Amino acid sequence: MTVIGERMLDLRQAPRVFDTKPWAAHLYVTEQCNLDCHYCNEFNNSIPHPTLADLKKWMDHIRKLGVMRLGLQGGEPLKHPDIVEVVRYAKSLGFRKVSMSTNGFLLNRQLLADLEGAGLGELQISVDRMTPIASTRKAMKSIVHKLDWFKDSKVKLHVSGVLFKETLDEMGQVIDTCLDLGIPVHARVVHDDLVHDRALRDASASEPLLRFLEHQEKLKRSGQKIHSSWNLFAYQKKMLRQEPVEWTCIAGYKYFFVSSTGKFWLCSQVRTERHILEITREDLLSYNRKKDCQAGCGVYCTAETSLAVSHPLRYAGREVAGMLASRVSRMRRGQPERIRDLTAAEQDEAPFYEAPAAAASFGSRCQQGNCLR
Repeated sequence: MTVIGERMLDLRQAPRVFDTKPWAAHLYVTEQCNLDCHYCNEFNNSIPHPTLADLKKWMDHIRKLGVMRLGLQGGEPLKHPDIVEVVRYAKSLGFRKVSMSTNGFLLNRQLLADLEGAGLGELQISVDRMTPIASTRKAMKSIVHKLDWFKDSKVKLHVSGVLFKETLDEMGQVIDTCLDLGIPVHARVVHDDLVHDRALRDASASEPLLRFLEHQEKLKRSGQKIHSSWNLFAYQKKMLRQEPVEWTCIAGYKYFFVSSTGKFWLCSQVRTERHILEITREDLLSYNRKKDCQAGCGVYCTAETSLAVSHPLRYAGREVAGMLASRVSRMRRGQPERIRDLTAAEQDEAPFYEAPAAAASFGSRCQQGNCLR
């Protein structure tokens, strides 16, 4: 079940599909980061960490506005010296769930235990390749030994990857490694940088990107732990094909962001200079409208929530249809279980992923204790 699907089926959250209150918010606990991925515009090492006192005031207001789910991010949220207390305080306010996105480099066993004790519900680790390159150093070999720590943890883990031309050659191995280890995973197409007016999607890579999305769909249909909804797969494919999608963007209304300086942002790419403490529900309601930038939007948390709110029956219907198709598919023998299985069957096509010459997968080697560090 996808995140949005879980929310819609949770009776305490289901009203958010139909009422006028905000559903979720992302809070940048810092904009500092230990990495510098070329596609990212969400870090700024010149901005000091916000104080714990300020973060508490902002979380108080976010909760009073009606938000049920809070995502903590950056920058790199684990760089904030009070990150455990931030999680603890967020849970004390009654958020339905508190999650966090991280590159995982600064995570250690004690910190994971402390975050679990503070009430962290979900952790997303972002991994783009098996090995680092200049454009992204978020490599599996740097964090794979940490994935085993979650076996006995209450914190739900999933791995996410940013899919673009420079990650296509190794993203299949990232997916397979996670599936070998039983970890939910997905890779989503990079979004353009609206803040600096940078087009990050390479038109020449559209076809291999589409093919990679379709491979993830096939694995999900065969019952593998691909952590993405059927609706979002359909949306990304239409986006790459430049086909219209009928929806109303709910950024700033049902879903909004708060910067590390307390500024209210509609999403990570559309920012305002207003302070979160000035924002009222009436302000949020004013953003319940189509946006000029929503065509081709790649801020997927906002896009998916928008799809669910704009067309709840259509959204639910597609998810149910996908789950039924998956059940039927799992009853058949010989269904693909890994990206490597699918690419092996397409040897006559231009490959976007080639398994290493060694017979064993990275994931299986890791399980034997031979993972790269």
